[in-house]
Amino acid sequence: MSKRDYYEILGVSKTATEAEMKTSYRRLAMKFHPDRNPDDDTAQEKFKECKEAYEVLKDPQKRAAYDQYGHAGIGQGGGGGFQGDVGDIFGDIFGDIFGGGRRRGPQQQRGADLRYPLELDLEEAVSGVQRELKIPTQAECDPCSGSGSQDGKRETCDTCNGAGQVRMQQGMFSMQQTCPTCQGSGSKVSNPCPACHGHGRVRETRTISVKIPSGVDNGDRIRLTGEGEAGMNGAGSGDLYVEVRVKQHPIFERDGDDLYCDAPIDFTMATLGGEMEVPTLDGQVKLKIPAGTQSGKMFRLRGKGVKSVRSQRHGDLLCRVRLETPVNLNKKQKAALTGFQESLGEHSHHYPDGNSWLDGLKSFFSRAQP
Repeated sequence: MSKRDYYEILGVSKTATEAEMKTSYRRLAMKFHPDRNPDDDTAQEKFKECKEAYEVLKDPQKRAAYDQYGHAGIGQGGGGGFQGDVGDIFGDIFGDIFGGGRRRGPQQQRGADLRYPLELDLEEAVSGVQRELKIPTQAECDPCSGSGSQDGKRETCDTCNGAGQVRMQQGMFSMQQTCPTCQGSGSKVSNPCPACHGHGRVRETRTISVKIPSGVDNGDRIRLTGEGEAGMNGAGSGDLYVEVRVKQHPIFERDGDDLYCDAPIDFTMATLGGEMEVPTLDGQVKLKIPAGTQSGKMFRLRGKGVKSVRSQRHGDLLCRVRLETPVNLNKKQKAALTGFQESLGEHSHHYPDGNSWLDGLKSFFSRAQP
């Protein structure tokens, strides 16, 4: 065990954070690695010294004992002295860069998650629907129960000796990666199953029934746990994510839990008022139009929108009336409109918006004159 101060070895203060110590440790490990210092006999000792210091200070309990009692507080061997070869240490340093660190032992590979885009009409999204989905996937092989072996027996992989990992040396870097022979399982099949050719999985199309809750919106995802691809070597299956895509509706537009629609009204109803029927997802309802309604007026029908899938509250329906100009008039109708317009006079108070606009123009031009 080194008797030098661990903080001094790493070149950090006693108040250094774990991230600061880790950064310093990586820098020193690169500096003193023997592969980079072939002519320096002390490089490996310095490298081990850095490792020892970092192993103590990165552990909160060991660090507290060291801060209070020094080397005596951690005892012989308690400081995580040098164990293993330089390649092991260097693999630790760069583990998060090359594959997430050292991994020992056979690895079980969970099945892949699947994504299924599901198109719905607006009515289906609002009210909910039950759908049967046909999902192409990798399923567990029935004859071999997913083992890949015809007789159920597997042998230790002779490439990795059952570890599931192999060490690769590339210059100064020493890395571990999944065994290419057994794909991390640590074993291999000597008598492959003829149905799956030793893979333990077969390609098939499954039919899954899924209930779409009421109120889902475009972009919502429904997770079906364990309905994805089967895992390798007995590992769990992945999940299936059903992504909702709501088709465009000919009448309604949706914004969250609210619905919007346009409703045309004629000149007479806009002027005199009346009642009109407007559509909702539950059928038609009557909407009262006050006399003198202007084009673009928005009416809110509370509770006629979408029931939220999260809060269970109902949104509103916002109906915007749009004045429709009559077309294809005959001479009698045109004459009647002309007479009506003349009866209003040139500067009529019957057009408040128009008069306000004209007053605004006059004010604008009067300010513009020098």
